[in-house]
Amino acid sequence: MSLDRRKFLGITALSSATLLTGSTHAHEIESKTDEVYGVLVDTVVCIGCRKCEWACNQEHGLSDKDLKSYEDKSVFKEHRRPNASAYTVVNEYRDPADSSKAYSMKVQCMHCNEPACVSACIVGALEKNELGSVDYDAWKCIGCRYCIIACPFQVPAYEYENPLTPQIRKCTFCHERVAKGESPACVSICPNEALTFGPRSKLIDLAHSRFKANPGRYHEHVYGENEVGGTSWMYLTAVDTKHTELPVLSAAPLPPLTEIIQHGIFKSFVPPLALYALLGLIMHTIGDKNEEQEVKE
Repeated sequence: MSLDRRKFLGITALSSATLLTGSTHAHEIESKTDEVYGVLVDTVVCIGCRKCEWACNQEHGLSDKDLKSYEDKSVFKEHRRPNASAYTVVNEYRDPADSSKAYSMKVQCMHCNEPACVSACIVGALEKNELGSVDYDAWKCIGCRYCIIACPFQVPAYEYENPLTPQIRKCTFCHERVAKGESPACVSICPNEALTFGPRSKLIDLAHSRFKANPGRYHEHVYGENEVGGTSWMYLTAVDTKHTELPVLSAAPLPPLTEIIQHGIFKSFVPPLALYALLGLIMHTIGDKNEEQEVKE
């Protein structure tokens, strides 16, 4: 991807045809959501070894640190979020009723069934794969960062440190491995079976069977089964998820909201140029604030 190509795409994105046909509506694959693959994250049995972080970084060439370096648990003292150089991180949360009880939670892109990022992208750079992953095409991306604002989990990260060819970065669900019938790298290395890969519908059945087999061990709610229309990554926790870093969200999918706004704009004959200029101004303002926040941190 070159700067010239990015400018070219920025110009072509101003045409009505590109804006109207460039993005893939998430609801187009709604009927397949129980057939896609997913991962069930059991935070009750997770031991916080961070091997999943290492495997992800190795798979995507994000770090050359050896596995032993990930045994450092001091990172749990601060809350971390995925970023452009770390697609997944492990954090620690405490039982509100007993602060001595600590649990570990892996965080990454949730690969929503009806992704708000996909619906928000005006050039179709993000697409929900039929296998379950939300894939990113850097060639199409024009750097508007609208997907970052749309994501209810605040996952997509932008390469601010790369001034010439910045891209959106996030968990890829190891889509190439999944396409070959393999599990994601993080799942393959998990030593305690805290990560289970398989068809989403079967993972939901597995989650509910764990509730029945272990009464009182889990908060009986499969996070991601219904939130924002369902997600490919789902969680089991020991406490109410509102006490974790998982956001409290309704079951209503978000794409219809962004689509209504976009369709309303076009039906009102707002020139695409004006729309893109407005979005660009918003993204520029938010980007500056994000950069200032990163500098402070």
